[in-house]
Amino acid sequence: MQLKFDFKDVFRPKLLDCLRNYSRKLLFQDATAGLIVGVVAIPLAIAFGISSGVGPAQGLITAIIAGFIISFFGGSKVQIGGPTGAFIIIIYSIIQQHGLLGLTLSTMMAGLLLVMMGCFKLGNIIKFVPYPVVIGFTAGIALTIFMTQINSLLGLGIENVPADFIHQIVCYAQNISHAHIGSLCVGIGSILIIIFSPKLSKRIPGSLVAIIVMTFLTWLLKRFAGVEGITTISDLYQLPNGIPAPHFPQFVLQEGQTWWNLIQDLFPSAFTIAMLGAIESLLSAIVADGVIGDKHNSNTELIAQGLANICVPFFGGIPATGAIARTMTNINNGGKTPIAGLVHTGVLLLVLLFMGNLVGMIPMACLAGVLIIVSYNMSGWREVVALSKAPKSDFIVMLVTFILTVIFDLTIAIEIGLLLAVILFLKRTNETTVIRSFSDEIDPTLSNDIRLHGNDLEKLHIPPHTEVYEIDGPYFFGIANKFDEISQRMGTDGQKVRILRMRKVSFMDSTGIHNLEQLYVRSQRCGMTLVLSGVNENVYKTLDKAGLVEMIGKENVRNHINGALARAQEIVSQ
Repeated sequence: MQLKFDFKDVFRPKLLDCLRNYSRKLLFQDATAGLIVGVVAIPLAIAFGISSGVGPAQGLITAIIAGFIISFFGGSKVQIGGPTGAFIIIIYSIIQQHGLLGLTLSTMMAGLLLVMMGCFKLGNIIKFVPYPVVIGFTAGIALTIFMTQINSLLGLGIENVPADFIHQIVCYAQNISHAHIGSLCVGIGSILIIIFSPKLSKRIPGSLVAIIVMTFLTWLLKRFAGVEGITTISDLYQLPNGIPAPHFPQFVLQEGQTWWNLIQDLFPSAFTIAMLGAIESLLSAIVADGVIGDKHNSNTELIAQGLANICVPFFGGIPATGAIARTMTNINNGGKTPIAGLVHTGVLLLVLLFMGNLVGMIPMACLAGVLIIVSYNMSGWREVVALSKAPKSDFIVMLVTFILTVIFDLTIAIEIGLLLAVILFLKRTNETTVIRSFSDEIDPTLSNDIRLHGNDLEKLHIPPHTEVYEIDGPYFFGIANKFDEISQRMGTDGQKVRILRMRKVSFMDSTGIHNLEQLYVRSQRCGMTLVLSGVNENVYKTLDKAGLVEMIGKENVRNHINGALARAQEIVSQ
């Protein structure tokens, strides 16, 4: 068989299709939506950059560079890319452990992984990440984001907040006496504005209203009331007046460290970034498809996400992915094509070039309020409540993933969560696979493939000294041992033939093949002949390739139970 790889099958940006029949009407709709999304993205990009441990400039640069690449090369018409809350914790942890250079290399490695996922057409597979796992680590991320904002919300002034949950609680408890009432009022005021502003106007984002109002109020309090202590962005960071020129990061290895050691150390973090990016971007694209009635190209989307994460570190940016909230804002304001995403990056660029001084006046407590609302929306508490009423196993997977995300980190949470989900899947598959045994007769009323003399059904008598097994389900490692145990419990005294009915076995894996071989060996030792019945074409090819057809004997591999019973009668009569 000749394998052909056509890059066009996996990489076809939606922009190319949209530009064919583009019109002035579409341009107006995209420009309007892009302008609004750009305005919405300003506080989010800044807040995500600061909370990740880098700075507002890095957040804005990521939204510009990565957002442009994702819209230009992406597989969705309306996807908006940029920094998201999901990455805050993993970025903060990487910086603390490996510094900014470690983050740079991790982001590039994650980008390469995403490109490889897309090229190998793994876009659809990512969609099969179990729902409880997604809900678990999403809720865990939400709680972790909330915890990181307490410092700014209360105005505690802690320079280095611990990365882990337990130490954060201890640190906040030790510094609670340093809380600043002005910062707390700004933070709570921002939260209230975001909550209630949609009742006045749903078209103007509440986060934008909160930032404008609270920034102006803070300026008035500082200028005319002499209020001090409300920290602003400019008090902590210096915003550039443009995008820095791309440059190749200078990686300096520590004494005794090799490149291979560094890659090994950073690979778990890179894998986590890639998985989070893939899951969040594809979930966002799926949600968008349901609203606009379109179908995205998941592999193209993964490649675009990968290219964005490969390129953005050259400008000092951080990991990026598709953002559900900004994508939905784009759709709700009339965005139709990737042009809206490109306009949104243009708005952010203008802000970075000409409005740096105004951005610097935004209170940190206000950004904390914005992110607290983001964490609330991310928490998915309704989904958590719904899962509590689902099967206990699903709720346990969600709960374990949640706890691991909060207490440890996302890498461990994803690994353990996926492992638990796989174990539960195998357990359920094992429970649904039925293995029946017959020793006297086969009742065709329990089957669907035995019809003798037209529509008249007859019971098929099993020859003496013959036992029959029927496997109803896949013959893989999950149930192979189960069958092995059942077969060992069957009496073998005086038995000459063992029929294994496999008409409902859709596939076999290596463990199933091994167990079948062991069954054949044990049958031979007991003086029994193994006969296979109803082997489909795919399973037959698998057995033949493994040499089992020759071992068992072609005369002992029959297409139908009638032939298998006839062969058993022949053996018994010898």
